[in-house]
Amino acid sequence: MYQDIYKEWLNSDKLSESEKQELLGLKDNKKEIEYRFGKDLEFGTAGMRGILGLGTNMMNVHMVKRATQGLSLYIKSLGKSAMERGVAISYDTRRLSYDFALASATVLVSNGIKAMMYPVVHPVPMLSYAVRKLNAIAGIMITASHNPKEYNGYKVYGEDGAQMSPEATDIVVQYINKIGSPLSDGVLYNENLQKKIILISKKIDKSYYKLLTKLTLLKKEVKAVGKKIKLVYTPVHGSGYIPVCTILNKIGIKPTVVPEQKDPDTEFSTVDVPNPEYKETLSLAIKMADFKKADVVFGTDPDCDRLGVALRNDNGEFEALSGNQTGILLLDYILKRLSESGKLTDKGFVVKSFVTTSMAKLIADSYGVELMETPVGFKFIGEKIKQYDDTGKRTFIFGFEESCGYLRGTHARDKDAVVASMLVAEMVCYYTYHNISVFKILNDLYEKYGYVYDTNVSTKYEGLNAMKEMNAVVDKLKTEKIEKIGTVKVVATRDYSCAKRTLADGTVEDIDTTKVNAVYYELEGGSFVCVRPSGTEPKLKVYYSLKAENKEKAELLFKKTKSAVEKILKG
Repeated sequence: MYQDIYKEWLNSDKLSESEKQELLGLKDNKKEIEYRFGKDLEFGTAGMRGILGLGTNMMNVHMVKRATQGLSLYIKSLGKSAMERGVAISYDTRRLSYDFALASATVLVSNGIKAMMYPVVHPVPMLSYAVRKLNAIAGIMITASHNPKEYNGYKVYGEDGAQMSPEATDIVVQYINKIGSPLSDGVLYNENLQKKIILISKKIDKSYYKLLTKLTLLKKEVKAVGKKIKLVYTPVHGSGYIPVCTILNKIGIKPTVVPEQKDPDTEFSTVDVPNPEYKETLSLAIKMADFKKADVVFGTDPDCDRLGVALRNDNGEFEALSGNQTGILLLDYILKRLSESGKLTDKGFVVKSFVTTSMAKLIADSYGVELMETPVGFKFIGEKIKQYDDTGKRTFIFGFEESCGYLRGTHARDKDAVVASMLVAEMVCYYTYHNISVFKILNDLYEKYGYVYDTNVSTKYEGLNAMKEMNAVVDKLKTEKIEKIGTVKVVATRDYSCAKRTLADGTVEDIDTTKVNAVYYELEGGSFVCVRPSGTEPKLKVYYSLKAENKEKAELLFKKTKSAVEKILKG
């Protein structure tokens, strides 16, 4: 079967000569041909993401065109008004990102749908904002986020600026499947219509920055110490350089940018992986910060929806914070400032993913603020905003995920490293003004609420059946009754695939959640362990949030718990 599809592509007149040469180079590599053509790259609620190359299981312009044709058919089904509202399109600095964006816009206009495209790279949060500001019916973002350089991806956004809902995605997938082959004549693509593509105006950028400055929580402290703060920033060759520097300058902080990582580079040649969650990705910025005796280091990923932060610890050395640590610092700071200014009301709510640190609830409870949990994926946080803030029932305060994703404000419905950069910078100013280090504040939080050790361990899977094998591991856990993990008692088990919570005594409760494939163990003492397959890369992830008296005891508990989990997974 896959050999037939390979030959179809090889003989197609829709492939260029260079593309045919790429395929001819595979003719003696049966395993590679099977990988590339053995299945279609999955289009899920996070869109498509895969390794660049020709084939139905790869990211290439033909798969992008087919996906956009499916989206076009969906938009057409919504009527003329939806077609006239159009689709906003953006892209980051990865290989072929501009080409994929242009191809997407061309398919849209070939279907009679308005296409509005940024003329230069713009990050995820600005695309999300543009969808809302332009009243578009949908959005497309070309990015593979923090994945290695070999990847690219295609995200679709709904009219609310959040990633498209599972229900709408299912309909788009049905249209894509009806098209059949990516080389089918059912994909409409007329290059002569590219003149109809509308370029998104700089006015949208200006309104975005203006709105963000209204989200600042203090002015006096920033004005007093902002010019003294030494902040080193790296966009890691991505789309964050202009927006992050712009917003920091607007609030009175001038960042020093790592020169080697300022400009776009499709190879991300200065890092192994452009993921600011890793200290190694921030190493050049930390080196510069040490030389300049800076206070704080920022790093953003290629599509600027994740923010990595490094602070000086008690020994004066830079320590990279986890997404959970930055999240609890921001959560506590935001609630503290709102409380001090009398703006914290009982209508406010905070949202986190269920794999994000258990300390978030302790902090929210101490301020009398409700904490809501969602599955992994910022679109679910966006849904909570739509459900409560948009209807006027409640007021959205802050949302975050352990993977360095944060959002304050309702201007966007996805992670926003631009607004997060602004908030972390002003938080540094706030504590500097009061002669306290942010690292001390972090330790104070641990002292107040107890130390929580948060981390996740990933196991990489390979081959065509990677996703199937990962899901099988999680499915097997659902059939096993686990009373203890190591020496710690399991007080309840959540099966998110059926939205059920089973207590130790066998009592079963419903969970109000979108169904996803994950098993979550609530442990005695407020800790948890969660196992789930990644939705964006072939990795099985195990999340640990373990509470103990101090760091040393928490680390020891992690070692024991990790060993116990590994035995459970091996069966």
